[in-house]
Amino acid sequence: MPRSERSPLLLAGLLATAGVAHFAVPRQFDAIVPRSLPGSPRTWTYASGVAELALAAGLALPRTRKPAALAAAAFFVGVFPANVKMAVDRRDRPAQEKAVAFGRLPLQIPLVLWARGVARNAEGQA
Repeated sequence: MPRSERSPLLLAGLLATAGVAHFAVPRQFDAIVPRSLPGSPRTWTYASGVAELALAAGLALPRTRKPAALAAAAFFVGVFPANVKMAVDRRDRPAQEKAVAFGRLPLQIPLVLWARGVARNAEGQA
């Protein structure tokens, strides 16, 4: 299978894994929900898990791949404040924990670019 065909499936797998994790271990996700959001952190945790699972399904299907990939790019931008909150909350923790939290911040960029690339490639395959 060529790389261009694997890429959307790998991104779908990443999102599906993250989506399942939101239900399997919700507590760790509750902790990074920005306090400025209304309602319960658990509601946001579950909602983002559902969104990740829906995006994964959309990416897996060629017919819905382009809009799902564009939505995934927007999703990665939208969850960035949670990653910032995690980094800020861990600034006084041990070095390894702090490094992981701050290391996640720049990872959003390749995720956004990956999703946009999947959308671009889906255009050519339609």
